[in-house]
Amino acid sequence: MFTNQKGMFEIVAKDVMGRIGKIETPHGKIETPALMPVINPNMEFIEPSKLVKIGAEIVITNSYIIYRNRRLREIALKKGIHKLLNVNIPVMTDSGSYQLMIYGDVEVSNREIIEFQKRIGSDIVVPLDIPTPPDAYYETAKRDLEETIKREREAVEICNGNFLLAIPLQGSTHWDLRRYSAKKASEIGGDLYAIGGIVPLMDSYRFDDAVKAVLEAKKYLPPSKPVHLFGVGHPMVFAMFVALGCDLFDSAAYALYAKDDRYLTPYGTEKLKDLQYFPCSCKICSDYTPEELRRIDKKEREVLIAEHNLIISFEEIRRVKQAIKQNELFELVEMRIRSHPYLVKAWRIVKHYFDLLEKYDPSAKQKFFYLGIESLMRPAIKRHHKKVLNVEIEKDEIVISSDLGVRADYYLKPVFGVVPAEMLEIYPAGHAEMPDNIEREAYEMAVEALKIFIEKNKKNGKKIKIILNDDWRKYLSEYEI
Repeated sequence: MFTNQKGMFEIVAKDVMGRIGKIETPHGKIETPALMPVINPNMEFIEPSKLVKIGAEIVITNSYIIYRNRRLREIALKKGIHKLLNVNIPVMTDSGSYQLMIYGDVEVSNREIIEFQKRIGSDIVVPLDIPTPPDAYYETAKRDLEETIKREREAVEICNGNFLLAIPLQGSTHWDLRRYSAKKASEIGGDLYAIGGIVPLMDSYRFDDAVKAVLEAKKYLPPSKPVHLFGVGHPMVFAMFVALGCDLFDSAAYALYAKDDRYLTPYGTEKLKDLQYFPCSCKICSDYTPEELRRIDKKEREVLIAEHNLIISFEEIRRVKQAIKQNELFELVEMRIRSHPYLVKAWRIVKHYFDLLEKYDPSAKQKFFYLGIESLMRPAIKRHHKKVLNVEIEKDEIVISSDLGVRADYYLKPVFGVVPAEMLEIYPAGHAEMPDNIEREAYEMAVEALKIFIEKNKKNGKKIKIILNDDWRKYLSEYEI
């Protein structure tokens, strides 16, 4: 359990870098991973009470829009943000950074918008950071970041520990600036950290750069605080970003996509006009066929599609939580990335951050399902390789067999390489399920581990006898017996 400035963030389950946690706020606890639906204060698209019924434990809205609208501002100042939105759950308020990114300017200062968020009773306050778009000139990104850091320090001073404060991270696609941003944010403090500047990357399918932005930040962020990924709300990426250590998501995608007749699934986005059958059994998809939904008045149809989009999004969040509970998050991610080639590309970036993954991924689990070459990047494999090298061997001769039916001291398994006989029933190698026609890369990884094992033990004066079947001989012909 970790305490923060107000309330606490309690981590109750972990897998990969993901965690199920509880954030305490003035309006109740939030269980993470959590999705915050965006509420546009100018219009009520779906009734807030319905958002809660569908699964929302927290919502997010734009305090700048409220601040700029006289009617909304007066209600918020008089009755508070929760009465304005008609919700009793926690509310996070953004500061107008999105408008700053789109229009280049906002008519409010950092201090003014923070003070306003405090006065209307926001549960989580966000300073007015400067989101720099991808591929910006280095000096521009650095200047924007320095101003953001200055504003974050001001926010800490204004909130004075009495409000939950989100500290945004920026830096464009300059990874040294992303690292610098995370280091400074950690020094400044805050109750959660919000990784910004991600939406343009997601919109252009640059999922690999979005993954880099998250991982470069996670290197330097304290593990005791939750991490929010700004503007990411598509169900097909939840598993991946939770596995990389993101705890909170927000998005207006459920509504924006619905306005364009786009239908969300955990595997991607479908256009209503292309659907003959709904792949979902939610109330909307059970009550209507695609053709019936197409005939409905556009305004009504938008709301119905938006409801489906939210239902499927919260369903995926629950699926991710269950995967964490069962230590199956790697398996879920490896299934989900198959929905888009650029997601596969993005997940493969993880191999360059192996030490970070190994630091957080639990070492004890129930099973290891091999689902493709991405499974080779799991920390459990490298841990096994290291553990085998540390086994004390008293015998002068070691028998290694690729056939489980032959009596031996060690056995060969694809991916894992050498497995001591006494570890055949122990995670990970003993609990691994793999196809018979496994990829060449799985054998090659095992062979490299075997060669290191042989080299070490020959130096120690051990004689090694290897018994190979046909599957292994083509990879270890020099050891054929």
